[in-house]
Amino acid sequence: MMYVTATPHGCLLSCLSSPGAMEDTSSQKSGQSKEVLSSRTPEESPANFIHVELEEYEPTDFSTKDLILKKAREVCTCNHQTIITFFCQLFPVLDWLPRYNIKTQLLGDVISGLLVGIVAIPQSISYSLLASQDPIYGIYTNFFCNIIYVAMATSRHNFVGSFGILCLMIGQSVNRHLQLAGYSDDNSGSSLVGNSTSFSNGTGACDKSCYAITVALSLSFLVGLYQILLGVLQLGFVAVYLSEPLLSGFVTGSSLTIITSQMKYLLGLKIPRHEGVGSFLLTWVDLFRYIQNTNICDLVTSLVALAIIVPVKEINDRYKEKMKAPFPIELLVVIVATVISYYFNFEERYKSAVCGDIPTGFRKPTLPDINLFSSLAVDALPIAVIGFAMTVSLAEIFGKKHGYAVCANQEMIAIGMCNLIPSFFYCFASSAALTKTLLKESTGTQTQVSGLVTSLVLVLVLLWIAPLFYSLQTSILGVVTIVNLRGGLRKFHDAPRMWQLSKLDTVVWWTTMLSSTLITTEIGLLVGVCFALLCIIFRTQRPRATLLGKVSNTEIYEDQSTYKQLSSIANIKIFRFESSLYYANKDYFKTVLYQKTGVNPILLAAKRRRVEAQANADAGNSKSFFGTRLGCLKPAKQRTEKPPADACPPSIDMHTLILDCGAMQFIDTVGLSVLKEIHHDYKEIGVQVLLANCNPSLRHRLREGGWAGETDSGGQLAFHSVHDAVQFAEWRYHVQWESKEKKDAVLDPEDLNFQASL
Repeated sequence: MMYVTATPHGCLLSCLSSPGAMEDTSSQKSGQSKEVLSSRTPEESPANFIHVELEEYEPTDFSTKDLILKKAREVCTCNHQTIITFFCQLFPVLDWLPRYNIKTQLLGDVISGLLVGIVAIPQSISYSLLASQDPIYGIYTNFFCNIIYVAMATSRHNFVGSFGILCLMIGQSVNRHLQLAGYSDDNSGSSLVGNSTSFSNGTGACDKSCYAITVALSLSFLVGLYQILLGVLQLGFVAVYLSEPLLSGFVTGSSLTIITSQMKYLLGLKIPRHEGVGSFLLTWVDLFRYIQNTNICDLVTSLVALAIIVPVKEINDRYKEKMKAPFPIELLVVIVATVISYYFNFEERYKSAVCGDIPTGFRKPTLPDINLFSSLAVDALPIAVIGFAMTVSLAEIFGKKHGYAVCANQEMIAIGMCNLIPSFFYCFASSAALTKTLLKESTGTQTQVSGLVTSLVLVLVLLWIAPLFYSLQTSILGVVTIVNLRGGLRKFHDAPRMWQLSKLDTVVWWTTMLSSTLITTEIGLLVGVCFALLCIIFRTQRPRATLLGKVSNTEIYEDQSTYKQLSSIANIKIFRFESSLYYANKDYFKTVLYQKTGVNPILLAAKRRRVEAQANADAGNSKSFFGTRLGCLKPAKQRTEKPPADACPPSIDMHTLILDCGAMQFIDTVGLSVLKEIHHDYKEIGVQVLLANCNPSLRHRLREGGWAGETDSGGQLAFHSVHDAVQFAEWRYHVQWESKEKKDAVLDPEDLNFQASL
């Protein structure tokens, strides 16, 4: 049922006369209104109100069985068109490649692919170190992932490959399993200690390096499997729980952890790699404990590389709009450092750690070790979530910027395939890489053909160039890794601004960042998600609640505590609750309602009953409760005989309470019970309760729950707007006032004169 206020001509009433009303009207208009209203009783439906009952659509019967059968028929229908549609959806390259314009798109793709490939070479090697893998596996990862992503992605700008945060999480899992398997931390080529089991992946006995990639392959397989399942089941909405402050805090915390893990390479120290809770602090303790063993050659090389790379990267960022392409300073430093290390023999003369032999060509495919699945299942879950969250978010950002559609579920399937299939070809888990994606977009890429060009650059490295990096110092790789984490560290500079915008989001950022740094990255992510959800619950459990006032000469009602020059409506309270009403905030709703209105109907009704009972017993008062309430609402100064103070029930300054439900998205059964309870309690003290701005689902819940009753039941009316409710409340109170005057004129002429004096 819907109620609207209208004139006989169909227009909303702009003014109604009522005792104490704020809008001033002429005495002539008041008299006319009085004559019209006094001719009716409250039970009648007045002529100047139109009761509109909107007819709703018949709800469609929802049957889970029918829905499943319908979906099954759609999937199982096999014809030429459905097969083509299926493959075009699974492989979007079949859709856009035939429409590829060589003249307008090829040049941009080739230039972008070459530049990204040049940058990807040193980062692939350095991120392999972060993932506790040999350098060749990082190049494998970037090569295979690019080819698969070209065929299956809907994004034109994402670069999929090794990503620093994921490499950190992979490295932590790999090192944990290396320790459980009994491999020592001193020598990367050491054999299995204390365990006679020999693992084989087609190369004979499995040493530490072999076992590390075996763990990484199994982990990548599980990560891809999780992501494909999420995409097939269309569970892309899971990513919405990773808010921007949460992801930003996680990236910053992980960046601090990565920097800490790379410091031993910059200093040339051999310290154990700590895992688990407190590894961040324990690593720094070991760094200071063994600081006297610093390799001076590695330290000087690292400082020189930092002094060269950082300023050039800053120049690239500052003048990226004017530069056609960023200067590849990382690759230049890697080449120069490799040449210097080779000719001055840093490995033999200064005991500097170098990359060593990097094989060329491709290795035979291998199967992941299914025996490791049970121990890696938990580790793979956060990697899968972070991987698809970064991929989908970057795809949507650049898709929106360049005006093309991105399918989130297809992106999850694509990134899942980029992890599942390469796990057979010695690749570890990957995702969209932020820095290389930004570079790809800024250098004019048009389609994913640029990814194929990048793969061609990496093929050259795999087939011929890789052995030339034998003498490259690991300290240089550590510098390359640290320099690319500047974006995460810059978030500290944005924290004050974030605090001004939203203190709660800032707390989420700090909580996620600190837990990711001081505990572990996986637990930090879980803590951040749980804390962010608790913040959402807190926001709905204790939302803002305000009284509304009217903007003069308008139909606008706003928060009285926020805006000036708002006027209150006499004897009417308008209460807004800025959240849905459900079991977690029901007590707060009642508390703040009683506090804002200044009327607790339960206590007031009890006091009135006591006072009325005593007054009836002592004075034999036969007046009705309604008449007594009106006499207390407006005490008379001209009354000759004033009753005793304790004989008058407590007075209130309102006759109507309007609940603005515009911010309520839903109410549960507990919230419905609270509304019915409030309606009943206020009715006991003579205050009618009106609802305004209820959405259709809320109105349906009220109707099904027994809230919407007869049209004359006063407190059970719902209106389209607050202004309609206010006008109806003023009119109804005025009608009741006039009706009471008539009754009192018949029963008590003295009271009639008193009422007229008001």
